[in-house]
Amino acid sequence: MSDEEHHFESKADAGASKTFPQQAGTIRKNGYIVIKGRPCKVVEVSTSKTGKHGHAKCHFVGIDIFTAKKLEDIVPSSHNCDVPHVARTDYQLIDISEDGFVSLLTENGNTKDDLRLPTDENLLTQIKDGFAEGKDLVVTVMTAMGEEQICALKDIGPK
Repeated sequence: MSDEEHHFESKADAGASKTFPQQAGTIRKNGYIVIKGRPCKVVEVSTSKTGKHGHAKCHFVGIDIFTAKKLEDIVPSSHNCDVPHVARTDYQLIDISEDGFVSLLTENGNTKDDLRLPTDENLLTQIKDGFAEGKDLVVTVMTAMGEEQICALKDIGPK
């Protein structure tokens, strides 16, 4: 037992992992998986039975949830795959700055100003047009593996 006081540097991260392991054979279509270090939504799963001494293999086709690129991976069904923690949060849109960032209102009344406008042209024009018309807009932000992006938009009526 020592009488010294210990000082710890506090970081914003609680140390929680960005992914969790899951057996490849249990991952289904519309689930999430990490392929080549990117969080993906599974759009196709096929399982192949193998010969005498081999493993059954799962062939995953996934679409990156942030870039919409198609990625593929083949994993033995008994092995573990990384599955990203994916969270969706709704924020009210307050402002759009000239440099492409949005100002959002969080649940507890604080503002979140570190998010860019989405790259999807259709969603981008919907947000800009709705904001220009003075509508109250709620954006859905998807978060996974330390990345965030606006993925959906809801109109909750005029101000």
